[in-house]
Amino acid sequence: MECTIKWLDGMSFIAETGTGHIVAMDGAPEAGGRNLAPRPMELMLAGAGGCTAFDVVLILKRGRQDVRGCSVRLEAERADTDPKVFTHIRFIYTVTGHKLKRETVERAIHLSAEKYCSASIMLAKTAQISHELELVEVD
Repeated sequence: MECTIKWLDGMSFIAETGTGHIVAMDGAPEAGGRNLAPRPMELMLAGAGGCTAFDVVLILKRGRQDVRGCSVRLEAERADTDPKVFTHIRFIYTVTGHKLKRETVERAIHLSAEKYCSASIMLAKTAQISHELELVEVD
């Protein structure tokens, strides 16, 4: 895996991933940025959310569950001093489906958190991680 970061101006950067995708990053105005794009740490948090959502949907689909939707809201706290690593991250899942069993969805979340989601497992080295689930039944 590789990525190239290019400085544009001010505190704006463009990342080009090894798969050829482009992601913009920018800083806050008080740090010289123009607030045009997410901060690098926001992207890190988004990456963890995307990683676990991917896992949960894949696990449920492979288990032939009738999953119709999955969203993950992340709430994070950071250290007050440098390096300002994440210290607490709360993953709040909303999983929608037909006749989904809570235990089955909780197991998918647990497998993601403990085995498959590299991003959240890596962040757990510095942050206390918690998971919550809201299950929504649809016809």
